[in-house]
Amino acid sequence: MARVTTPAEKSRAAPWLPGRPIAAPLRLHETAVRPEWADYNGHMTESAYLLVFGDSADAFFRFVGVDEAYRASGRSLFTAETHLRHLRQARCGDRLRLSLQVLGMDAKRLHIAHEMRGGQDLVLATAEQLLLHVDTGAGRAAPFPAEIAARLAEIRSAHAALGIPEYVGRAIRIPGS
Repeated sequence: MARVTTPAEKSRAAPWLPGRPIAAPLRLHETAVRPEWADYNGHMTESAYLLVFGDSADAFFRFVGVDEAYRASGRSLFTAETHLRHLRQARCGDRLRLSLQVLGMDAKRLHIAHEMRGGQDLVLATAEQLLLHVDTGAGRAAPFPAEIAARLAEIRSAHAALGIPEYVGRAIRIPGS
């Protein structure tokens, strides 16, 4: 069986440029809804939302230096948890603009939030993710190397002024139950 690849895999991302202002939030990925992402209702299917958020995260990873060469060195980021909210529908051909905010980090973990916007700058969906830095050879979480940790900390500092979005940390439940 062939390995799953994403539409933006190995695409170039804006490189990290020390000393440059850091956008808050970062906007590193845009795409359009592809015909193969449409479901039987004519809307973007739920799995495609995760695919697009994954491409946004991958653009961010490459931005901070977690690219193909980094992964070949035996280190990577793995998703530990994702919480998606589907707020509005997207249809085939709709342009999607993604933003990403670094919410927090420690020696081995990274907490990020994404927003997907469509026409009229409306928020279509959000995603919150907890990622683990992993030593793939050892098969376990490992501390970020100093250079990557410093980049993430600089981005987190720039993003601190944004505050924490209201949807972060929410649990799924039916009100009153």
